[in-house]
Amino acid sequence: MSLPADGLVVEIAEPGPPEVLRPARRPVLPPGPGEVLVRVAAAGVNRPDVLQRLGRYPPPPGASDVPGLEVAGEVAAVGEGVEGWRAGDAVCALVAGGGYAEYCLAPAPQCLPVPRGLSVGEAAALPETFFTVWTNVFERGRLAPGETLLVHGGSSGVGTAAISLARALGSRVLATAGSPEKCAACVALGAERAVNYREEDFVAAVREATGGRGVDVVLDMVAGDYLPRNVECLAVEGRLVLIALQGGSRAELDFAPLLFRRLTITGSSLRPRTVEQKGAIARALRERVWPLLEDGRVRPVVHARFPLAEAAAAHRLMESGRHIGKILLVTG
Repeated sequence: MSLPADGLVVEIAEPGPPEVLRPARRPVLPPGPGEVLVRVAAAGVNRPDVLQRLGRYPPPPGASDVPGLEVAGEVAAVGEGVEGWRAGDAVCALVAGGGYAEYCLAPAPQCLPVPRGLSVGEAAALPETFFTVWTNVFERGRLAPGETLLVHGGSSGVGTAAISLARALGSRVLATAGSPEKCAACVALGAERAVNYREEDFVAAVREATGGRGVDVVLDMVAGDYLPRNVECLAVEGRLVLIALQGGSRAELDFAPLLFRRLTITGSSLRPRTVEQKGAIARALRERVWPLLEDGRVRPVVHARFPLAEAAAAHRLMESGRHIGKILLVTG
């Protein structure tokens, strides 16, 4: 099937509020060596997209300036040297940019099949969140069956994925969220206890829930003044994994507990990693996580869908904090 000359995209006209997101048309480029061109059915909306729109998170060198870090759809064409994919395959992919579009180029190693039992639209909610959770909670955080995980922002896209996946793989989960409704959603996904951080001290709640022992891993997207409180929550040999800095990039910390309790503080950012590194995460997901999705033990949580041209409305919802799970843009 021949490719159209151009397709709809959503551009960032200039740094600013959601209204700077504007529909435009751009040429549809054929895939280069090692690339897959995806005819996008849906794209995920993520916090880094908002930061990019505000001018605080520029795309890495060589990446599209069009926002969007995950897509799902149909393979429209494959580039030279690509094996395992052909036109017509249902696919979802992690990308470094370009997802808010009718057509999106993706490195072949970062593509995964749409899991059996999920729609293509649902699959758009998978790549950014599950790549993030797998590499941070299970690779860097080394969460093991029987251990306890504390998830901050438990009702977010990443949070809902972390709760579901940790429970499916045999760990206890505690979570924090900002309203009774969000806490209830965390519990419904498998959290043993969800703490409304606006009304309760999560450190005290963790101590109570663990009999004073603490948790083995904390997944934190807040940082800032959460850092010393997270350290208080950790058990001996505990691991704190930072994935975002919503509360700021600086904090004061007493390092004595790190020595006495043999704690680890680590963190990572997904977007700047190489294709080879992201491809390794994709292979691990296909082996360890895709079977859980296909047998129904793990499901993505989708809060709302917006037409691609209404990306500004999707960003307003993201910034309001009212959503539980993922927000998607759809092309059809």
